[in-house]
Amino acid sequence: MNLLNVINRLRKTTNPPTEAKSAGSSIVHFGILGASRIAPDAIIKPARCHEEVCIKAIAARDLGRAAKYARKWSIPKVYGGQGGYQDLVNDPEVDAVYIGLPNSLHCEWTIKALSAGKHVICDKPVANNANDTRRMFAMAAEKNLVLLEAWQPRFHPALHRMKDIVDCSELGSITSMHAHFGIWGNVMFPGDDIRYHYDLGGGAFMDLGPYPLNVMCYLTSSNPTVECARAICRPKSTQVDRRMETRLIFADTIPATIIVDHALEGWGPFRLLPRWVKITLKVECEGGTLEIWNYPLPSLWHTITVTPKRGRRRVERCYKRQGDRGEEWWSAYRYQLEAFVDKVKRRSPMAWRSAEDSINAMQVIDAVYTKVRLINDFQNATDAYRM
Repeated sequence: MNLLNVINRLRKTTNPPTEAKSAGSSIVHFGILGASRIAPDAIIKPARCHEEVCIKAIAARDLGRAAKYARKWSIPKVYGGQGGYQDLVNDPEVDAVYIGLPNSLHCEWTIKALSAGKHVICDKPVANNANDTRRMFAMAAEKNLVLLEAWQPRFHPALHRMKDIVDCSELGSITSMHAHFGIWGNVMFPGDDIRYHYDLGGGAFMDLGPYPLNVMCYLTSSNPTVECARAICRPKSTQVDRRMETRLIFADTIPATIIVDHALEGWGPFRLLPRWVKITLKVECEGGTLEIWNYPLPSLWHTITVTPKRGRRRVERCYKRQGDRGEEWWSAYRYQLEAFVDKVKRRSPMAWRSAEDSINAMQVIDAVYTKVRLINDFQNATDAYRM
């Protein structure tokens, strides 16, 4: 892959071309709850290049902020202030809702959106605990609506390629796994970020843990038990984890370690040089190792390194698989939106994240927090975030 191709792909990935909307089929009109930083990449840009999707409305707690956001992203309808979220959910022109609110509000507004007859994409983690997750998917099933937890790597060809390598037995059975996902959060996020507030569903494992956990569940086709866990809390906090290390057992016999960290230590002499991010996942097998770098955002850049015990080491990249719909420049979020629209329109998606996947993952997250006695049961969000 030469440099020009990489630049061209990244340009389209981060600023996709606008696709003409299909005149021959119905458009899925989205409303967005929360003028968040993630929404442009997660739903607004993918919608631009999907012929069957458009963004119809935005709601934020502050009407002025919602209006500014709408102008920037060319969203025609704006809701805000007291009752703004509910007004968007009730809008008859909105078919589906993207929820990018703090974790502690995911269940509440997913239930309200489903009750109003809207399909829902809810940012990960889909809820604060497994009980809420069950309620949400039970409501979706009752209403015959589509609910998807937005864990976008599941839809990207890079992860599918890893699964192919594991399943073809090229390297033999998996014997162990290790993942590390750390960021320099002190610089990347402001000090009052929602990730750092217990009552808003904050914590490093709630924020970063779903990425490696879900990759491991997918590769092993199993759900783990939690053997042990250790948390380091944020300064001046006894409830919000800054770093979490946990040991899991998959398929009864496969040990795995996950480390997530909101405040990576520096590197170099005296650890003074900043380390922005660490995103590695290694799978040890009987006949060698399989490693992926950048599994959270594989559409930007990733490497899949296969190191057999006998044979030559190789490095792969997979942005589109032969026979699949899509383009090499599609982001993981764009692949995810494709699957969601397919479900809404009763077509068969190339990949899917089921209710059981989300419920099982949330049970593991519950178990991790229970092990360290930081129970993730945020029943009441602060009044500042309630509408």
